[in-house]
Amino acid sequence: MAEQAQYEELARQLSAIGAVKRELGRILPHDCPAGSAAVLTLLGRHGDMRMSKLAELLAVDMSVTSRHVAHVADRGWIERLPDPADKRSRILRLTDAGREQLTELSRRSSRLFADRLSDWSDHEVGLLIHLMGRLRESFGDCRAVPRPPYVPEASELTTRTPA
Repeated sequence: MAEQAQYEELARQLSAIGAVKRELGRILPHDCPAGSAAVLTLLGRHGDMRMSKLAELLAVDMSVTSRHVAHVADRGWIERLPDPADKRSRILRLTDAGREQLTELSRRSSRLFADRLSDWSDHEVGLLIHLMGRLRESFGDCRAVPRPPYVPEASELTTRTPA
């Protein structure tokens, strides 16, 4: 098991990942903010789905999901079809324009990573992918089964933010 200092450094490094996420956000097309990109990515990965499933995958409230869906639908990137099983519900589906936008998003992010990680070996990139996947698995799927909340010890309570 790792030592306390290693966990503290891990927390600092994960906090600093925000800079990577911000740069990924800056390369998005002006008409495709992060929420819209997430909708397209999830529909591309999981296929057609109801809005409730999309909200679950996004791990956000239905009202937030509705705004993201309206944005991508207004641009013609998705269509909202009647759900044959429940006429009150809609099925969300990527359009050809949505698939093109998703391809463009993938191209931009791949190019950014290729540029920033150009001095990394294929092995190092693969190791990072593996370890990030393992870290995510260790935390489980927060949408599926609620985990008991983490309760810090009294000595851990602070108003400081990790550096």
